[in-house]
Amino acid sequence: MLGFLLLALLLVPSGVLEAQSRNLEIYWIDVEGGAATLVVSPSGESILIDTGFEVDDRDAKRIYAATQQAGLKKIDYLVISHYHADHVGGLSALSKMIPIGSFFGRGDEIEPVNQKWLDSYKTASAGKRTIVKPGDQIPIKGLQALVVSSDQKLLAKPLEGGGPNSLCADAEQKAPAGPENQGMVGMLLTYGRFKLLALIDLDWEKEMELVCPVNKLGAVTLYQTSRHGSFDGAGAPAFLGAIKPQVVVVNNGPRKGMGQVDNNVKSTHSAPYEKNAYLRLAKTPGVEGIWQVHLSLLDKDPSHNTSEDMIANLEETADCKGNGIKVSVGKDGKFTVTNARNGFSKTYAAR
Repeated sequence: MLGFLLLALLLVPSGVLEAQSRNLEIYWIDVEGGAATLVVSPSGESILIDTGFEVDDRDAKRIYAATQQAGLKKIDYLVISHYHADHVGGLSALSKMIPIGSFFGRGDEIEPVNQKWLDSYKTASAGKRTIVKPGDQIPIKGLQALVVSSDQKLLAKPLEGGGPNSLCADAEQKAPAGPENQGMVGMLLTYGRFKLLALIDLDWEKEMELVCPVNKLGAVTLYQTSRHGSFDGAGAPAFLGAIKPQVVVVNNGPRKGMGQVDNNVKSTHSAPYEKNAYLRLAKTPGVEGIWQVHLSLLDKDPSHNTSEDMIANLEETADCKGNGIKVSVGKDGKFTVTNARNGFSKTYAAR
């Protein structure tokens, strides 16, 4: 019998065995407070969410370097969340560096100030573009990639694990943060027990619609902070308490995102909440770890940033090495987060 099993293994193509043994890998690429998240499925297919800034092709080069580290010859699927410069600016240059298979994003309704970025996206995606709606799936093999928001619309029904949210009863409401930040494509990626939620810049009002009065998302394993961790009009406590993130990654810049002052917080509401973004995350029940792409130079108070071991970059943009954060997820739900700056890592078990 043992000989038969060995013979069977020898007859299986090596590429199949390698694909079956691979972990899910996620790379948060430092685009200085923009957004670029590269996901490589155990099947070997890849999905990139956003492409950072245009600045001197810096971000396109950093994304390309990450694809080479991941052993990719192409990006299979690209999701552009919305048409702001820090999310689609690097696309034109990146599309000349590496082939991109299929493009996914929202529709064409646009504010004039952002027309350049819509035009850039339409040029790069010509003939390969799909406009998505909530409930759509990006067809990456070995991973469920669900669209939960797009064009100001949200999931119609709760996912498994969702349900009534008691935190909504006395929760504060805020005004919309602008059409672009309400219309973006938000994603929920699921691999077994592991769930990654990336809502990018979705605002407080839409967060509340996703979880109040019914939590449509359920709990997640890893939350990529909205609005780069600044929580100026995002990070609603009723939302954070509903999704119950186990680990948080803040895709901030040295002077963008976490550390900004939220001038919209003027509430005398009867359910007060933590005004500092880091502390709001840290005090959310169930959070086991917070990782930052940058130390906030807007607010360097150690109590307002995570442990230095878990921060990928500590310096100003001019001196920045562009270190990223990587997560490797096994089939059993165990996942390891690694800081590229110092090699520091921690392993968690998805709940």
